[in-house]
Amino acid sequence: MFLKDLIEDARSIRDRDPAARTTAEVFLLYPGFHALIYHKLTHWLYLHKRFFLARMISQFARTMTGVEIHPGATIGRGLFIDHGMGIVIGETAEVGDYCTIYHGVTLGGTGKDTGKRHPTIGNNVLISTGAKVLGPFTVGDNSRIGANAVVLQEVPPDSTVVGVKARVVKIGGHRVPSFDLDQVNVPDPLSQELCRLEHRVYANEQKLRDNQPVQQAEKSGQNAETEQK
Repeated sequence: MFLKDLIEDARSIRDRDPAARTTAEVFLLYPGFHALIYHKLTHWLYLHKRFFLARMISQFARTMTGVEIHPGATIGRGLFIDHGMGIVIGETAEVGDYCTIYHGVTLGGTGKDTGKRHPTIGNNVLISTGAKVLGPFTVGDNSRIGANAVVLQEVPPDSTVVGVKARVVKIGGHRVPSFDLDQVNVPDPLSQELCRLEHRVYANEQKLRDNQPVQQAEKSGQNAETEQK
């Protein structure tokens, strides 16, 4: 069963990676695939409560492959870890079948949750380079997460999300009209705040100018009373 699963994973990688010419090449030369081999072993040890040994082997695997998968993470069939370096998958993360994860991806937590702390990734999900998926929510089947996106909330199935903080820009291949993709005329929060402060200063100056004649009249009246005395 173990060997059969490995062969299926290797063939899935070969079919999806145009650079892979043979299944044997995947077995021998793909560090992302090697990380999956280590994880199958460490996950079995974790389920049988051999926690220390599981963590020790996973740390060795991290050194050898550049991929850190906690032994407690649940990984589905046919995962393709492309390039591999810098990937982190947390203890309570769940990854569905036939997903693709590129280098620099984190499936992590926010530090605010206990128990289930990491995301659940559906089937056929692609997570691009440098993306961060943080928190105990679900990314729906067939979704795409853009490069360097920071995803902090649930993603519907068949969606495309991009940005920091990530937003849905497509659902079912159709663009979401409420999302503004203008990357040139992006609102500048600092400039907006400075404008608000400028208006407040102007309004206060206007109030001072309006009150100045009244204050001068009061002062003149006080001086006249003093002279009469």
